[in-house]
Amino acid sequence: MGNISIPYIICSILAFVPAIVLHEMGHAFAAYKLGDPTARSQGRLSFNPLNHIDPFGTVIMPLLLMAANMPIFGYAKPVPYNPSYFENPRKGDLIVGLAGPAANLLQAIVGTAIAWICYTALPLAQIVNSNEVLGYVFLYFLPYYVLINLFLMFFNLLPSPPLDGSSIFAFFCPVEHLDTYYRIQQYALPIFLIVVIVLPEVLHVNPIGVYLNVAAYNLFNLSFPY
Repeated sequence: MGNISIPYIICSILAFVPAIVLHEMGHAFAAYKLGDPTARSQGRLSFNPLNHIDPFGTVIMPLLLMAANMPIFGYAKPVPYNPSYFENPRKGDLIVGLAGPAANLLQAIVGTAIAWICYTALPLAQIVNSNEVLGYVFLYFLPYYVLINLFLMFFNLLPSPPLDGSSIFAFFCPVEHLDTYYRIQQYALPIFLIVVIVLPEVLHVNPIGVYLNVAAYNLFNLSFPY
């Protein structure tokens, strides 16, 4: 980790924290608007990062990825909600599941819009040379912020428990198989972490990494101005 600069670390943290906090708040807000007070009562509609942090997913895993010079992504504590509050539980579950990736997409759009406005208004060299802090904001923070949000969005859209995309699978799963599906979900996290972290190191096969590179990086390169 010695070759990683302090500005890189600071900008990565400043980009990652709001990306993941607003992702979780998206879940909580959707559940609340659908009539479920569970997440709100447990402080999950708060901007306070401490209310959302998972020790491994929010701290350890992003640091490991940063040390390995890999794209930084992670997860926070799952947002608690009770589908029995929803008028249509299956539809509500789908909406809550997709609200998190939608929050990341919105952040990526806002970050890209700010970059385009500034890039159009002033030459990038002038922005960077005018102030060191502004240079870090435009060369490090904004690109990281947009890219991290795109990675979080596409990563969480994978249709596998415990990711948000699993709500898509559950929505189309036949009713008679839902109980079995939800039982399997409780064992999904450790298996998924093995696939994401261990297999690429042992077998040197990383299909999820390829998917994220193709989806997130290509969209970033097409939309970001510099």
